[in-house]
Amino acid sequence: MAFVEITLEDTTDAALGAFNAAAENVPELEQCHIITGSFDYLLKVRTKDSIDFRQVLVESLSELPHVARTSTYLAMETVKEAELNLLLDAD
Repeated sequence: MAFVEITLEDTTDAALGAFNAAAENVPELEQCHIITGSFDYLLKVRTKDSIDFRQVLVESLSELPHVARTSTYLAMETVKEAELNLLLDAD
């Protein structure tokens, strides 16, 4: 599993829309978040190994529309991973 910071060369609504639409077509991409801070997106990517990850990075993620640069963090070990179902009381 890897976490990838993505910085776009352009953050207009059109550029964000193009990136978002293209990101939907990357099967290894588990999560994609627009965030605040020094980069634009934080992605969670899952592949079987680092060799496959490199291929996804080069052939898919780096080729998404308007990508200026990426920075990758490979997870060494997962300490906790849980799905949270937050239920809001409608009353």
